[in-house]
Order: sequence, then structure tokens, then C-alpha cells
Amino acid sequence: MSRLEVYEYPHPVLKKKAEKVDKVDDEMRRFLDDMLETMYDAVGVGLAAPQVGVSKRALVIDAERDDEGKHAHPMYFVNPEIIWKSEEKVVCEEGCLSVPGQRAEVERFEKVRVRYLDYDGKEREILAEDFLAIVIQHEMDHLDGILYIDRISRLKRNMLLKKLQKERDEAKHGEKAK
Repeated sequence: MSRLEVYEYPHPVLKKKAEKVDKVDDEMRRFLDDMLETMYDAVGVGLAAPQVGVSKRALVIDAERDDEGKHAHPMYFVNPEIIWKSEEKVVCEEGCLSVPGQRAEVERFEKVRVRYLDYDGKEREILAEDFLAIVIQHEMDHLDGILYIDRISRLKRNMLLKKLQKERDEAKHGEKAK
């Protein structure tokens, strides 16, 4: 397995609608494994293929931790589609590996039913609720070129992006000072 580069806002691949995966084969499984390793290394709970520069409809999630704080339940979703959404919605603070260091409250469906292909290419369905439902919706947005910052008000988004740019500028100047 190898660690992949996580692309950050405003990279164009993040705004592109991802293409359907033809089949889940050994090459796709290696890519999913690399995505999972990259996600764990970046201390994330989800990662979509466009975030690592691959415009394919694939994502990995591990939203559970065991008693020692280690990831407990890796999940692989290829060509996921939401086939049902609850009427109830929830608001949760979200962050994103492609928008580092920033967080904002986003409204999502409380429950979703998702059909997808698993790691072995078998068709599956899952009824996700609470935190897992939020993570799945967040990652699936990436497959349609949507970032969580696209789901907040323009004012909040502009403030968040100014803060992100300031942090990037400070990091860049800190590098030059060394």
C-alpha cells in the first residue's frame, strides 16, 4: 500500500463529477487500500477518489473507533447511490481533508439508504444513520464535485476561505523563514 496525495481546495478535480467505475478488480482494490491508508494517515474518517486526484465514483470510510481509539470498521463504496433519505435532517460540524483546518455546520439527512458495490464487487445496501449517514453524504458529495463549503452560506464560506488562505500564507512564510 502507498500513501496518496490529498488534493486541496481549489484544485479543479474537486469540482468535477466523477465517472462510474466499470468493475471492481485487483487494481481497484489496491487503489481502495491506498485510499484507506491515506485516510488513516491523515486522521480522517472518509476519503473520496476525487480527493486523491482520481475522478472515479469510489470512497472509503471508517467512522468507528475501538476502545483504544483505533479504527474499527473500514468500509468501501464503489458507485454508491442514495436510494432513500429520511425526512428528518440534522446539523453537524464538518471538516474535510481537502479544506484543511476548517470546520462549519452543515445540514444533512439524518438517515440514508445507499446501494453500492463492496470491496469484492458485490452489490450491497446499507441503512446509515447519525454520524455514519453524515460521513457518507459528505463523501458522496465529492463524487459530484461538491464540497461541504458549497452547502454553507456565502458569508460563512467567504470567511472560511479567507481564514484558509491566511493559514496557507502564514505556513508559506514560515517555510521561507527556515
